[in-house]
Amino acid sequence: MFTISIILSVIILSVYIVLILKFIAGWKLIPYFLAEEEISSAKIVSVVVACRNESVHLPQLISSLKNQTLSNFELILVNDHSVDNTLQLMQQAANEIETTTIINSIGTGKKAALSEGIRCASGSLIITTDADCEPSAHWIETIVAFQQSNECDLIICPVSMKSEKNLFAQLQSVEFASLVMSGAGAAGAKMPILCNGANLAFTKAAWVASQHDLQQNEISGDDVFLMLSIKKRNGKIRFLKSKKATVITQTVDTLDKFIHQRQRWTSKSKSYTDKHIIVTALSVFAISTFQLILLVATFIEQAYFPVFASVFLLKLGVDYSLLLNAKTFFDMKNVFVNSVLLSVVYPFYISFTAISGLIKQTQKW
Repeated sequence: MFTISIILSVIILSVYIVLILKFIAGWKLIPYFLAEEEISSAKIVSVVVACRNESVHLPQLISSLKNQTLSNFELILVNDHSVDNTLQLMQQAANEIETTTIINSIGTGKKAALSEGIRCASGSLIITTDADCEPSAHWIETIVAFQQSNECDLIICPVSMKSEKNLFAQLQSVEFASLVMSGAGAAGAKMPILCNGANLAFTKAAWVASQHDLQQNEISGDDVFLMLSIKKRNGKIRFLKSKKATVITQTVDTLDKFIHQRQRWTSKSKSYTDKHIIVTALSVFAISTFQLILLVATFIEQAYFPVFASVFLLKLGVDYSLLLNAKTFFDMKNVFVNSVLLSVVYPFYISFTAISGLIKQTQKW
């Protein structure tokens, strides 16, 4: 068994390290975007936001949209059966932003609400975000300029979590940055695996062509399923490496909400057939679970400790390298300390959410 554990350690760790190094290389291949052309005002861009009970967050989003440096956009707000005063805030927004259209969703869930909003959009380029996000002032302008220069079917745009003072929020922020950078690096390596509907742009034509692939039976995943459909058709997918294209979202305030969020993300993975996603997911799950197995084995037989320590330290090293490359872009602090803390909790959290997310059918968004 001891020899087998060493062989498995080498195999699992090697696959994981190669994968992370590929993400880092892909990230470095993506140039920082600087707009060099004047934006054509002929085409309208549509910003679509689905909202359910977002009265706390919606005013900040509307304020950010009012202050955009590019004002020639159409705003579509979709009310997904809110029971607070979200609809009233939408109506106020329509008074402040003349090009606002309000839709009361007739379907169920965020995916249906977004679909209804996108169908009504008149823009050839669609940008989606969430009500709890805060875009930079140059957000729309930067995305439109990038599309004008690159003519993409789908643009993966950066999302950053607001880092609060407490440790739980800081760890969420760093972990989320690692996910965003991994997705960006994968896109840079021509193997896109992740995107986030909180900051995503795509042509309406590409969305229409992907209707049969959006997995309407799944409560979430409209963003990734769209990306995979476009990828399958060899469409052009790029990551927009610009802080001006970033939206900031909030960390969750309780562990229960965090676990629920990750279970929701994991639950849709059983519908993925993309080889790059499958290899990545299996690699992350395998190394996390194997670390726990080695930890238990260490308490039974001390001879396993060097194996466990080697796997832990080598994984920590490559994970730290990933975060170090993203440090400046995501304005991260205490990267090494947070890397160590994440490396301690990650095996437990990944193993639990992966298994429970596949077993438990999450119905909330």
